[in-house]
Amino acid sequence: MGMFYSRNLLSGKRKYLFGVILLLFVFVMCLTFNIAGGDSFGIARREVLLRKIGDELLTQSGDSRSRVLPIKKIAENEYQISFENELTFQPDSLVNTTRRLLANDPLASDYVVNVLNCSNSSVVYGYAISNNKRDDIIACKGRVQPRGCYMVNIKFKPTGMVAAKKGYLLGSLSFLAFVGFVFWGSVKPRKAEPGKQNTGILTFGSAVFNAQERQLVINKNTVDLTATEARLLLIFALSPNQTIERSRLQKEIWEDEGVIVGRSLDMFISKLRKKLEPDPSINIVVIRGKGYKLEINA
Repeated sequence: MGMFYSRNLLSGKRKYLFGVILLLFVFVMCLTFNIAGGDSFGIARREVLLRKIGDELLTQSGDSRSRVLPIKKIAENEYQISFENELTFQPDSLVNTTRRLLANDPLASDYVVNVLNCSNSSVVYGYAISNNKRDDIIACKGRVQPRGCYMVNIKFKPTGMVAAKKGYLLGSLSFLAFVGFVFWGSVKPRKAEPGKQNTGILTFGSAVFNAQERQLVINKNTVDLTATEARLLLIFALSPNQTIERSRLQKEIWEDEGVIVGRSLDMFISKLRKKLEPDPSINIVVIRGKGYKLEINA
C-alpha cells in the first residue's frame, strides 16, 4: 500500500516536472527564433547599405558599369565589399559615404573600416567611427589612392541589444538546466534510509509490516520488532527479491552510527527469519559472496 502510494507520488511529480520543462523549453525556443529572426532582418538590411556604399565608391571612381560583388560576411559582425573591376578612391569621400549611409543602420553606431589590397590583403587605408565623434580615428583624408584592386572590410561593434538578447538566451538555458536539476533531484528515487523514509505500512506475502510502529503482522498475529530488526526488515521490504549486499546492511544499520559490526548482522538476520516463519512463502536467503535477499514466493 505504502509502496503503491509512493510510486503514484513520484509519477505525479515527474508529470509536473515534464510540464515545467516543456514550458521553459518552448519559451527558450521562442526567444531563440526571435533573436534569429531579428538578426536575419538586420543583416539583410545592413547588406543592402553595404552594397550602396560599394556602388557609390564605383561611381566616385568614374565607373558606372561594373558590378559590386556579393557582400561577404567574413566573421561575426564583420563584412567585406569587393568589386568586379579596379577602382580608385579618395579617403575623405569614403569616410563621408560610409558615415552617411550607415547612419541609416540603428545598430551601426561604432565600426572600423579597412581597405585591403586584393593581392596580399595588406591594409592600404583604415579608420574608426564612433557614436561619440570625439573617439573617431581618421587620418590621411586628403590623399587619393591609386587605381587598383581593393576590398573594403567593415567590422561593427556588437550592440547592447544583441548582447542582451544573447545574455537572456544563455540565462534562460542555464535556468532551464538548473530547474531540471532541482526537480529531477526531488523526484528521482533515493536510497531508502531506515526510519526516515517509507515509514508507512508495507505488505509482502501475507505479512503486513508497520515500520513506524515496528510491528509485523502475519496471519493476524502481531509480532513486535526491535529497532534494529525493524530497520533491517525495512531495507529488505523496500527491495523484495533483490540481493542486498552485506556491506550495505552493515553500513546503514551500524557503521553510520559509529559502531563496528562483527557477527551481529548474522544474529539479527536469524532472528528475523524466525519471526517470518509463520508465512512459508517469505524467507531471507543467503546469496553466497554477496549478501542476503528477501525471497517472496507468490
